[in-house]
Amino acid sequence: MAKMWAGRTAGEVDRIADDFNSSIGFDQRMYRQDITGSMAHAAMLGAQKIISESEAEVLIDGLETILADLESGKLEIDLSCEDIHMFVEQELTARLGDVGKKLHTARSRNDQVALDMRMYLRDEAETILKKIRALIEVLAEQAKANRDVIMPGYTHLQRAQPITFAHHLLAYAMMLLRDADRFTDAMKRINVSPIGSCALAGTTYDTDRWFEAKKLNFNDICRNSIDGVSDRDFCVEFLSNAATMMMHLSRFSEELILWSSWEFKFVELSDAYTTGSSIMPQKKNPDMAELIRGKTGRVYGDLMALLTTLKGLPLAYNKDMQEDKESVFDAVDTVKMCLDVMIPMIATMKPLPENMKAAAQKGFINATDLADYLVKKGLPFRSAYKISGQIVARCIAEGQVLETLPLEVYKAYSELFDEDLYADIDLWICVKKRISEGGASPDSVDAQIAYVEEKLKNG
Repeated sequence: MAKMWAGRTAGEVDRIADDFNSSIGFDQRMYRQDITGSMAHAAMLGAQKIISESEAEVLIDGLETILADLESGKLEIDLSCEDIHMFVEQELTARLGDVGKKLHTARSRNDQVALDMRMYLRDEAETILKKIRALIEVLAEQAKANRDVIMPGYTHLQRAQPITFAHHLLAYAMMLLRDADRFTDAMKRINVSPIGSCALAGTTYDTDRWFEAKKLNFNDICRNSIDGVSDRDFCVEFLSNAATMMMHLSRFSEELILWSSWEFKFVELSDAYTTGSSIMPQKKNPDMAELIRGKTGRVYGDLMALLTTLKGLPLAYNKDMQEDKESVFDAVDTVKMCLDVMIPMIATMKPLPENMKAAAQKGFINATDLADYLVKKGLPFRSAYKISGQIVARCIAEGQVLETLPLEVYKAYSELFDEDLYADIDLWICVKKRISEGGASPDSVDAQIAYVEEKLKNG
């Protein structure tokens, strides 16, 4: 079948080359954006008297009918077409005749595809933002429910200082808030209309680019026609934001995997988000968390693929830029799928407070507070540090924890120890003393929850 661009050439391409060149297999998902953009373009052509207003109305009605038929399933996308833009124009021309051929006046597929991509990313960014906020909301709810649950905080995967489970969860809430901010900020650069840039140099027709931009809810237009069709930095930024967010989900998934193991047993994941083993009946595998961790690499790859595609391209449009779509589409699908799994997995996660507290006690994470106790009694910190280390070593050798060691043993190391010591090294007291803003104290955690909820409320 001859192509709609036949003229300079016969429009006949070798079948293998045609399949290689075709993008409709993946860009068909942008049919709504393509048709909506075309309706705005037809309206502009009519308003500017480039075509008659009646012809513009016929085009818009025809496009609306095609969209309705696609949505209802009455019309199927013809995969023999080169891309979604050609399919829509071909279908419109088949229905309207010569009037349909007027739609492409004063535009190129170069600015048309850039428009579709921006509209697509704008829609998907809004969807992803809603899902990120839903996950943050679940984290805030879990934090409120576990405000008083003591657990060890870690550095180097070694038990370090006592915190609460709420405090730990809120760290991820803060990361995700920044992820949401990044997607929101990126919208300023996504929501810029390229339509009217045409192939690269603009057009000789008296178009109104702002008319189309406003019709399609864009806040601005690309101010240079070459730039409008030849860059995909807005896609790179979107993918970078997606990769950063997936990195946060991956780190959280890693902790869920550790926490749900028998070695930790800090949480139990719902059966709905775990699997069993084919030969080991005792197993409950955190496959969903592992898959989120694994799929992070896909999104990293999508980012690197597009950066590599763009890095050597001369201006303006090059066919290489067709490779932007599969990377973007894959990242969008992966991010949404991971969020859709993570949200209910966290909502149904069951913390095991007794195991967390036992790990905190056995980790001697109140040893810093023990040293601070002696410092407050007048002992130099380095001396207090050494005594505390000696006492911890003795507890380990004797199978005790600091809270159970008798006072007379303490006094053998320093006469500064007294009965008030036990209150100072109580794990809950240790947490409550972390009163600095953003710290682990209950009041600080309450303030963090309030901050998260306020951010969610204000969007």
